[in-house]
Parts: sequence; C-alpha cells; structure tokens
Amino acid sequence: MQGRVPEDLAVVVDAGGAVLVWSAGARRLLGYEPAEVVGRPALTLLAADLPVSARRHLADGQRWSTEVALLHRNGDRIVVHLQGIPLADAGDRPLWLVTGAPPATVAGRDQPGAAALWDLTLAQLPTPVAIYDRDARLVAANDAMSRIMGLSATEMRGLTLSEIEPGFPFDEYDRLQRQVLRTGRTIFHEQHAQAPGETREHSWSMYFSPLKDESGTVQGLSAVVFDTTEQYWARRHLAVLNDAGLRVGTTLDVTRTVEELAEVAVSGFADFVTVDLLESVALGDEPEPLTPGEPVAVRRAAQRSVLAGCPEAAFAPGEAFRYPMDTPPMRTLLAGHGTRHRPGDPGMQDWLRASQAHAESVARHLIHSVLMVPLRARGVTLGLVHFLRHRTPESFTEDDQRLAEEIVARAAVSVDNARRYTRERRTALALQRSLLPGRPGGLAATEVAYRYLPTGAGADVGGDWFDVIPLSGARVALVVGDVVGHGIRASATMGRLRTAVRTLADVDLAPDELLTQLDDLVIRLDREEGPEVPGRAEAASAGDIGATCLYAVYDPVTRRCTMARAGHPPPALVTPGGDVRFLDLPAGPPLGLGGLPFESAEVELAEGSLLALYTDGLVETADHDIEVGLGLLRRALADPAAPLEEICDHVLRTVLTDRPADDIVLLLARTSALDTAKVRTWRLPQHPAAVARARKMACEQLADWGLTDAAFATELIVSELVTNAVRYGDGPIALRLIRDASLICEVSDGSSTAPHLRRARVYDEGGRGLLLVAQISERWGSRQTPTGKTIWAEQPLPA
Repeated sequence: MQGRVPEDLAVVVDAGGAVLVWSAGARRLLGYEPAEVVGRPALTLLAADLPVSARRHLADGQRWSTEVALLHRNGDRIVVHLQGIPLADAGDRPLWLVTGAPPATVAGRDQPGAAALWDLTLAQLPTPVAIYDRDARLVAANDAMSRIMGLSATEMRGLTLSEIEPGFPFDEYDRLQRQVLRTGRTIFHEQHAQAPGETREHSWSMYFSPLKDESGTVQGLSAVVFDTTEQYWARRHLAVLNDAGLRVGTTLDVTRTVEELAEVAVSGFADFVTVDLLESVALGDEPEPLTPGEPVAVRRAAQRSVLAGCPEAAFAPGEAFRYPMDTPPMRTLLAGHGTRHRPGDPGMQDWLRASQAHAESVARHLIHSVLMVPLRARGVTLGLVHFLRHRTPESFTEDDQRLAEEIVARAAVSVDNARRYTRERRTALALQRSLLPGRPGGLAATEVAYRYLPTGAGADVGGDWFDVIPLSGARVALVVGDVVGHGIRASATMGRLRTAVRTLADVDLAPDELLTQLDDLVIRLDREEGPEVPGRAEAASAGDIGATCLYAVYDPVTRRCTMARAGHPPPALVTPGGDVRFLDLPAGPPLGLGGLPFESAEVELAEGSLLALYTDGLVETADHDIEVGLGLLRRALADPAAPLEEICDHVLRTVLTDRPADDIVLLLARTSALDTAKVRTWRLPQHPAAVARARKMACEQLADWGLTDAAFATELIVSELVTNAVRYGDGPIALRLIRDASLICEVSDGSSTAPHLRRARVYDEGGRGLLLVAQISERWGSRQTPTGKTIWAEQPLPA
C-alpha cells in the first residue's frame, strides 16, 4: 500500500549498512521501536530491492531520491518516497541520512530558450513530460518525469536516454526519438516495465512528438508518458478469464481440473496458488455440510507457483490437514465469498501463530497479500482456493477479487461435474465388477486367466462380462458376452444376463438351447422396460436392449468342446504346436432379435490347447478395424506354452495402442484331459441283476483308488440311480465314476424323462431313492444327452 511519510522521519545508516539512528517518525511509519532496529542491517527493512537509480547513486556516494518499498513490523508492504543524503565520511564510505523526499521542482525553465520549448509541451499536464533538442538530448523535464526516472532534471540535462539509462528498453526509446527527429512524425509506443525510480512495474503509453517552429522545421521533440497500468491489468484480467474458459475443465478428472485452475491463476495474476478440497470431496464422496464451531478437514489437491518446485508450500499435494476454528480460511468457507488479507491482519496473525509451516513460508518468501475464495458450485462448498503474492509488488485489489471469484466459480462447476461423473462411474464400475466372477478356483478341465478393462475416462462403463462355470462331470462352461450400450443400465442388464446364464448352465442345457432361452429373456426385458423408462421416447420401439454372447462347454474326459455364438466374434484356438486359427462357428444373430435359430459346433481339442474368448472392444479400436485387430491377436497368441498371465499381458500390449474406447474382456483357457486312470465306465443291461453288479464294480474301483471310506455312500448312490434307470429308463444303461476334485457318480440311460424329488407318504413303497441321494451327496442333478439323460451325484473326497 502507498504510505504517507511523517515529517519527522529521519534514519541514519552507517557505512556498513546498519541503522544508527531511528526517529519517532520512522517508528510511526514502520512500527519498530528503536531498540529493535538500531544495529540491524537496513536491507532487512526493504520489501523489494531499491530502484536502479538509487542503487547507482549509492554506489557513487551521490544524493538520491526515489520510491522505496518497506516492510512494516506486522508484515505489510508500504511504498513511500524517500531521499538519501550523504553525510561526513566514515573511512572511505559516507554515512547516509534518509528522510522523506521534498516535492520536486521543474528545472530548466530559466534556461535561455527553454521556456519557449516548454510552452509547446503543455508543461502543466500532471503526467511525465520531457523535452529533447535536435540531438535527442534532454533539455527539461517536469517533476513527474523526474520522479519515475529517479533523477532530477539537472542530472539528466544534456544526456540522451541511452546515456541516462544504458540498456533495454531505453536504447529502444532513444532509437524511436531519433526516428521522430528524422521523419517529423509522432510515434506511439507501449511498454510494460519498471522505471528506474519506481519499485514496481507499470504499463506505459508513450507519445514521442516532434516540436516544430513556424517554418515547420523540427527543433526538438517532446516525450509524454501516460500510466495505463489499470487498463493493462483490465486486459490481463480479461485474458485470464478467456484462458480459464479454454483451459479449465478439459477433462472429467477432479485433480486435473483443480490443477488447471492453479495453472491459469499463476500465469495470470497470482504468484502462488493452492487448492484445498474438503476431505469428503477428495475421497469421492458427497460434500459434508460445514458446521460453525468445528474445524474442517481438507486435502491439498493442487498447487502452483512462479518459483520452481513450489517452495512456498506448507503441505504437499495429497496431504490432509485441518482449518482451525475461527481462522480466515474457516470464516471464508462459512461466508461463501472471497476475502482479502495481509499477513499483519490480526486474524491472519492468529492463524500463522497456529501453523509454524505457514508462518515460516510467509516470512521466508515475503508474502504480502492473500486472497481466499471458496470453491462453490450449485450451492455446495467443495473447497477453498488461496491466491498469494510475493513477487508481484501490488496487493490484491477489489478487481482482483472479482476476477478470482469468477474463474473459481467457473472451475467449481467443472470440478463438481468431474466429481459427479467420477462418483457415478465408480458406482457403475463397482456394480459391474461385483457382477463379474472372482478368481476361478482350481478346475480339472482348464487353467483360466482373464483381463477386464473398463472404458477410458471419457466414456461410461459398458456391459461386457465373462464367466467360468463348473458343470457336472468335471466339465466347465466358458462364457463371454457384451451388452449394447454403456452406463448403469448396461451394467444392470449384464448382471441379469450373467445370472440367467448361470441358472441355465445349472440345468445343463446345450449351448444352442441356452442361447435360445437367453434370446427370449432379452426380448422379454426389452418389452418390460418399454417406452415408460425415463429418457426413452414414447414411440420407442423394441430392440433397444441387445447383446452378443459366446457359450462353450468343454469336457476333459472326451476332450470335446461344444460352442455356440450369438453375433459374437469367433474364438481363437491355439494348438500346442503354436498354430493359431479362428474357429468357423455358425454366427447366429445377436440376442434380442428373436425368431432365428442358433447352432452349436463341436471340436475335439488336443490336451494343452489354448482357447481365447474376447469381446469386440479388444480387436476393433479407433486405431484399426476388426481385421487388423484379429491379425494382431493372432500374432500375440503364437506362444501358447507361456504362462497364461503373461499371455494376457502380451495380448493387451500387442493389440491395444491406446486407452480402450469400449470395455474389453479377454478370457484364456488352457485345456486339460482327465487321466484315463481317473475315469471308469461300465455298460449295464436293463435287468434288475445289474444293480448288484454295479455296486460290486463300484466298490472294487474305490478300493483301487484308495477311497474305501466312501464305499458305503457310493454303494447306496449307485444302487438307487441304477435301480431308477432299470425300472423307469430305456437302454443302453451306463455307469461312470470320475475321480476329480470330488468323486462323481453318473448313470446314463436312453430315456429323456428327468426324475425329480418328491415326498413319499408313510405307506408308499417307493419315492425315497432320490431323497437319499440328495442327503448323502454334496450335490446332484440331471442333464440331457443326445441319446437320453444322465443322472449324477458328487461327493467330497475322503480326507
């Protein structure tokens, strides 16, 4: 701020720069008592370096008069006009008497010929004016010009501008003046710089005009200087607003958005900027309401400085801390509008005393002006932005506050949009991931690895899914699907379809029959949602819900895999030798069209073969079409012997060149074959005597496997299942025992009629067989086969 110099201001500084005398006027100006200052280096009282002209005069031991920025005891910055007078020598260097500068006088008016030239330049203007002769040497200058130059007219008389101040920009001014003298035309020039007698930069508009006599001959020139700093800052503010509109909110990322806000503010009008978000906002939750009388937990989200590395920072990005009660930050948050402060304000001093890190930063970097603006959007407070100045001499003004509030308000909307998007996307991802299977357990049929990648940050999550479903008889079902669309609705539809696939898989439907049932479900879902769903037009037609799916069932006993697809990309098969081909399965229509059949295909797989199931987001990207993607996938799968996790990573690195624009699922399954020693099959006649024979053969096989502890339960299960097949089924009848992760007993016959549990009455002679099987086994069920049905029961292996 601009200070008024007391008339009794007097300070004596010795040759070494230490204060010797401190007057009462000096105490009133800066607030220091003599005991606090005497003996102290005078430089510690400066808030900025002395102007160039004063430093030159000090070095030469000459009297000086200039504007000086001083540091008040409470931390405020005060700008006053002082003069330094050399006193008696102290060795080789003089003492200095520093007092207030007396008003300057216009010099040169009593010189011969000077008055006539002076009259031509309107000497009474309250703006800096100087007169130069035909050789561009100064003839006269008013006091305003002397003040900004830091030299009296007498000291400058007879010198050119390049001699008065060598170097830029005065050499350029000198060149412009000579051009005016040569051409006789006025030149307008603008410059933003610090004048030699000033402590801060100003924006100057300069007119160099020729002075002509009655005959039109150029006799000299006048230089008139206008201070257009306010207009300069107005233009800067407009540029900052425009810059904020272009640079803030380019992404839907909260952290990046507040970083953009800090970058714009530092490049525009502040020296150091911090953005603190409420802890709840930083964690992605809804903003918690502010409660007066309670501290607020915040987290440093972004900070930028004109100095490399942000040395002013008291906290690191990501660090959590609290705003104490009844401090300027807390009061600003509760007020809901911007506030300006100086370090010497009572409230700021209390806050600085409460935080040693802040106090040290303010003292070390001479921070003299602070502007706080709450980050608010849609009536909700999200955080607080601090703007600080230490390199810029001017304190924040009311115009600066309006500018800061404007750019923060714009940024707050972007931050709130990013916060809402992040929360919704996180919810969708959580929903989608919760609907996807966990890490598959140990399967005898296959070794499985997968990758699921959600879309990039610019889009909603999609409806891609996969599943690995253990089936009866040590078989396994592999499923990959893709729901049309993105967002919560697609994820919810995906969850319904995945649940339906698991339910239908438990019924042991063939792949083509399962897809037919799934197709009916999608049609039914689409009809149920209909045009009444918010956001859908009244005239919306069926078909808005759609999906693709690939369903495969692999049997490790026969090493045969049965597959069917509904509009889905074909799977890739990699032989143990490394040959890669895409299986030519009947395409089938996408789910939801209805009325069209699905077909299954069966392929025999060598042990150690690799199946790759995927969604179209993997092979069809913005960088290449699907044919190119399939070629890249073929190349990435050429090494089937590598660990599956490594193959997954290699496929993604090879096929994807950028963040995916659609969800991606990649499911790899390396097939196994059950050792023939673990599978035993017997053909049985359709005769009651076959039951005893079956029990005997099963017990003998369990003894060979060392599973005699399971003989009683197995004998009972075999007896009941074979009895049912003989009594109610058709030939041929087969009994199969499988020793895998569990002990599996299967009885097949030629009848397609599936049995079911029923409660037998007291005097019924039958109806209890399946109930006993269900009680003894861990789980049981039936499945249809091309020739009839199979009833199966699983038991845990004895310890």
